[in-house]
Amino acid sequence: MTEGAQTPATRAEVHVLRIVLGDQLNRTNPALRDCDPQRDLIWLCEAPAEATHVPSHRARTVLFLSAMRHFRDQLRAEGLSVRYLALDQHHYHSLGEALQADLSALRPERVCLTQPGEYRVATELAAACEAAGLPLQVLEDDHFLCARAEFEGWARGRKELRMEHFYRWIRRRDGVLLQDGEPVGGAWNFDKDNRKAFGRQGPGLLPEPLGFAPDAVTREVMALVEARFPHAPGRLDRFDWPVTAAQAQAALEDFIRHRLAAFGPFQDAMWQGEPYLYHARLSAALNLKLLDPRQAVAAAVDAWRDGRAPIASVEGFVRQIIGWREYVRGLYWLRMPQALDENVLTAQQPLPAFYWSADTPYVCLADSIGQVLEHGYAHHIQRLMVTGLFALLLGVEPRRVHQWYLAMFVDAVEWVEAPNTLGMSQFADGGRLASKPYAASGAYIARMSNYCRHCRFDPKQSVGDQACPFTTLFWDFLARHRERFAGHPRTALMWRNLDRLEPDTLAAIRQQAERLRRQLADGA
Repeated sequence: MTEGAQTPATRAEVHVLRIVLGDQLNRTNPALRDCDPQRDLIWLCEAPAEATHVPSHRARTVLFLSAMRHFRDQLRAEGLSVRYLALDQHHYHSLGEALQADLSALRPERVCLTQPGEYRVATELAAACEAAGLPLQVLEDDHFLCARAEFEGWARGRKELRMEHFYRWIRRRDGVLLQDGEPVGGAWNFDKDNRKAFGRQGPGLLPEPLGFAPDAVTREVMALVEARFPHAPGRLDRFDWPVTAAQAQAALEDFIRHRLAAFGPFQDAMWQGEPYLYHARLSAALNLKLLDPRQAVAAAVDAWRDGRAPIASVEGFVRQIIGWREYVRGLYWLRMPQALDENVLTAQQPLPAFYWSADTPYVCLADSIGQVLEHGYAHHIQRLMVTGLFALLLGVEPRRVHQWYLAMFVDAVEWVEAPNTLGMSQFADGGRLASKPYAASGAYIARMSNYCRHCRFDPKQSVGDQACPFTTLFWDFLARHRERFAGHPRTALMWRNLDRLEPDTLAAIRQQAERLRRQLADGA
């Protein structure tokens, strides 16, 4: 039995085996409540399959394993019994294999687990318990503001599900940013104030987000990951993510103090060589549960009340947490497992090889993907309107796009990544998450960034050697999906613009788009 320190002396003494997963590292985890240090055993496992079922970015794997080991040490320091299967100290491949072996050896009376964040993991662990003939108690994950059953109740009977409706419902239910029952500032959202670009002058001097130098535990994990997964994508030389609750709290305070005020107006802006701008960089800590969403919301609301941040910035940040984050989780569990196979636009292209290397002449893609390789991070507009948009317009098979996002981002946990990728970014769900496809030409990227100034491709051109591939593929996308969207009330204008193109021009655009698809498929 590896890593057996502080394990009950005999198997008869294991009353409850309490499973803690790598994205459940909060001390208030329901599976840890009422834990008897003399009779209960807390079980954590570093399974190779979690880093290989998609080719996980080195920084993503290090973040999970380092945070898990820090949490293990915290639990042991409190005198709790922990069974920790470290990556280099056992031979099991998957969580299910490791759990089934330990259940056979330990024979606890029952197994306790907080709801996993991924359907695959939930199914695997349940099967291991069933095979061992042991009861599994699955507890509600109250890290989230909206329980899964509560979301199902909200969704039941609605003709369509929209985040904005859910967001207003949550705000009213919890009294967030309300005054006398109405939204403060006179509006439920301030999108119109939060779409500014930096202009030609750029963002100027930016406040550097708080980073955390790797300590001995993290450095040990980094060496292990480099040795164990030598072909994994990404780099580790810039790793500085929070790996403890204390660090996550410090990162939140740093964001509130130095970047929240400017976050709102510039949350959609992009700038070459600037990965963070005014973004919070808190999603990884939230998704591993090192940070409670209520803490983050309360800190932002306090900043508004104290006059340290305007309502537009605060509301924009709050909406990402209690709106989008909660909403996509609800949709994920409503639609799994079939959601991963949805592909209403019948997209079949392979993912271009440059998504793994950033080796492309298209500056916006090279910068965004290069940033992901370096940091394991890109902000939401780079994800939606650069890397995601290109895949949508090119017609990449949605599941391939989903696997790339799940692999490459340090904050990627399937419940949040899959709905955003498959629904909002790729429209594979036919409009359950977003009512229209987020299709745009190179003009959007030119407006919101400085990428196009440094690129030899012209966002105004759709044909020829200097044509921007986003613009070429945008018109081709409209032509390919005319029948589906031309009558859609939110997209009809784009298709009316398509009708203004001369037939010969459109034919040339579509020929160039097809050549581009063949070239990228040959290199995939």
